[in-house]
Amino acid sequence: MSGTPEPDDLFALPGLSRTAPKHGFPDREMAAQVAYEVVHGELLLDGVSRMNLATFCTTWIDDQARRLMDESLDKNIVDKDEYPQTAELEKRCVRMIADLWHAPDPAATLGTSTTGSSEAAMLGGLAAKTRWRKRGGTGTPNFVCGPVQVCWEKFARYFDVEIRQIPLRGDRLTMHPEDVAAFCDENTIMVVATFGQTFTGLFEDVAGISKALDALERKTGLDIPLHVDAASGGFLAPFAAPDLVWDFRLPRVRSINASGHKTGLAPLGAGWAMWRTPADLPKELIFNVDYLGGSMATFNLNFSRPGGQVITQYYEFIRLGRTGYTRLQESIYGVARHLAAGLDRIGPFQLIHDGDPLRGITAVCWRLRGEQVFNLYDLSDRLRSRGWLIAAYPLPADRGDETIMRAVIRHGFTVDMADLLLADVARCLTQLRAHPMATSLTSAEAGGFTHSAHAAVPLPRTPALHVLPESSGGTAKSKAAAKPAAAKPKSAAAKSKTAAAKPKPGSKPTPGKGKGK
Repeated sequence: MSGTPEPDDLFALPGLSRTAPKHGFPDREMAAQVAYEVVHGELLLDGVSRMNLATFCTTWIDDQARRLMDESLDKNIVDKDEYPQTAELEKRCVRMIADLWHAPDPAATLGTSTTGSSEAAMLGGLAAKTRWRKRGGTGTPNFVCGPVQVCWEKFARYFDVEIRQIPLRGDRLTMHPEDVAAFCDENTIMVVATFGQTFTGLFEDVAGISKALDALERKTGLDIPLHVDAASGGFLAPFAAPDLVWDFRLPRVRSINASGHKTGLAPLGAGWAMWRTPADLPKELIFNVDYLGGSMATFNLNFSRPGGQVITQYYEFIRLGRTGYTRLQESIYGVARHLAAGLDRIGPFQLIHDGDPLRGITAVCWRLRGEQVFNLYDLSDRLRSRGWLIAAYPLPADRGDETIMRAVIRHGFTVDMADLLLADVARCLTQLRAHPMATSLTSAEAGGFTHSAHAAVPLPRTPALHVLPESSGGTAKSKAAAKPAAAKPKSAAAKSKTAAAKPKPGSKPTPGKGKGK
């Protein structure tokens, strides 16, 4: 028998005897099982997703959900005519969510699935901007918010809208209702309240913000809608804190976005955008596609996308129902409170959020108490050596010198896993005290994904239009203190020209540039 015999072991095949292609497009082909092993082997370097407590996203699904995802790989959700039952499941989900969030008429509510809450947030913002234009709005539109997820900064940048972020004053960690009016004017298209803040997990006071906008309308006539970014809280509060009013029960709430792939339990790639009434979603944003011999309205930033996420979202809704979601979400909150109690017991930590369902999402957030020989970046780095991914990061602007840590507790994280984490935290604290680092790590050195990002070219921040009320940490007076709430702030260019035209104290006027020129 002539020739070289074929290897009988996968790792003796030629494709695994050389490094994987990394730069130019590869010339040679390789067997499927070899290509799979190359990719599979490289992915071993990724972290264990269930030990990643920095992410908000689903990291555990059951076997039936996996089967539905596998069976739906070839379904394009935008093709309503080819996959009409997938479209029908999406419509059912919209009605179910509208009912969950107390829409006035769930059967007539307009909503859509998206690739996630970021796309859904941008759709809510685009609808608000279009409504403002239709009412006769001119100039540069703006929206008001507190500390927000980076998707809102992207919305402002990509769609030419000014973002007015209310600074964190004193001991505040969220946007407070009494600060909102100071940033609003006739060009404000909406106020965005975050129901489950990225940084701390805390809920903003949506009902209080709504009342503040009601008062502003009575005083100035400005009717400013409220959008709720419920990316994480939208599928928690209806079950674990049903009496907390944050949704369409408030008439000023015109739109809500949420992530199906966070606390909605769907796999990655599921989000939802909902509008209070059909009038709140301008027809200018709607496109019609063929559907069972007729047409169906669609409103998305994306076109082709997989249908499996919507299908599995519907599966979770009917599998659990209100009873099952309530039992599950309350159980996850219980794990969060167990972790918070353990951290309070073993470490020099001050809890910011302890997993209270009336105050925030299923997360625990803390800072260091007192002087220590280590910082939270050091602790985060030590925990990473055990496989735990818990990011440490600074608070937003105006409190950026304060560092916190946050652990998001999700479906699939148990009390036993929390105890393992607490044991590792105690072990890491002992090591850091016994062997303190000569120089502690910085945020850049420690790394860790915080669900935030920094623009390559930062935008200038807009000050309040008049004096902000006092907070427990002191007052913050704006340069534009004398302006009424409805006055428009000067643009950055106008301010620059004013500063250039005004001579410095003690300087002489430049010849030829006096008042009579």
